[in-house]
Amino acid sequence: MGLLIFAQIGCQEKPKKKAVKAKVPEKKQLKKAKPKEEIYLDDKNAIPFFYKYAKKNKENKVRIITKYGNIDILLYDNTPYHRANFVYLTKKKYFDGTMFHRVVPNFIIQGGNSDSRKSMKKRHQIGRYLLPPDTKKGHSHHRGVISMPSSEIDNPHKLASPYEFFIVQQSPGAYHLDGHYTAFGEVINGMAVVDQINQLKIDNREMPINNVYIKTEIIK
Repeated sequence: MGLLIFAQIGCQEKPKKKAVKAKVPEKKQLKKAKPKEEIYLDDKNAIPFFYKYAKKNKENKVRIITKYGNIDILLYDNTPYHRANFVYLTKKKYFDGTMFHRVVPNFIIQGGNSDSRKSMKKRHQIGRYLLPPDTKKGHSHHRGVISMPSSEIDNPHKLASPYEFFIVQQSPGAYHLDGHYTAFGEVINGMAVVDQINQLKIDNREMPINNVYIKTEIIK
């Protein structure tokens, strides 16, 4: 009887071990960086925006590239909103494809505007805003100074049109502009190019007959 019990026990199958499935570590889902929200500038937020932008973006030299040569500009640190605006538009590549669209012989060359759809689209994306004048920082409109024209809208306070600029070609300067427009930088290299553009043939709208396209870039 004892042998029978032993035989029965010996014949019983051993309990099968449950297969343990190896846990595959879950792939960590990389959080996609949120795209930076593009700010649309207007008359309410432009100054607060450029106040912060000027502190983080210290660049103060910009090169204007033309088919006649380069014009290098030093931007004044004590006109922070105008400096920041020019740097911002340069980094946004707004000026690329615009023109020196107005030339007044022996006075100024004016750039930054274009009626092309591409430039109009860029302005629409960046915003519609004006900059307040900053005329009491001790800068006069000497020959070679870069300044900002006022908007064409009804504008008794001479608010500046941020997408345009002009360079004084007149010698020794255009001092009658002091106090009315903000001088925010000066040419440090390339006045010969300014002189050449200033002597181009123009039509009755003071626009060069042959377009003078520009690009801008930050330089050190």
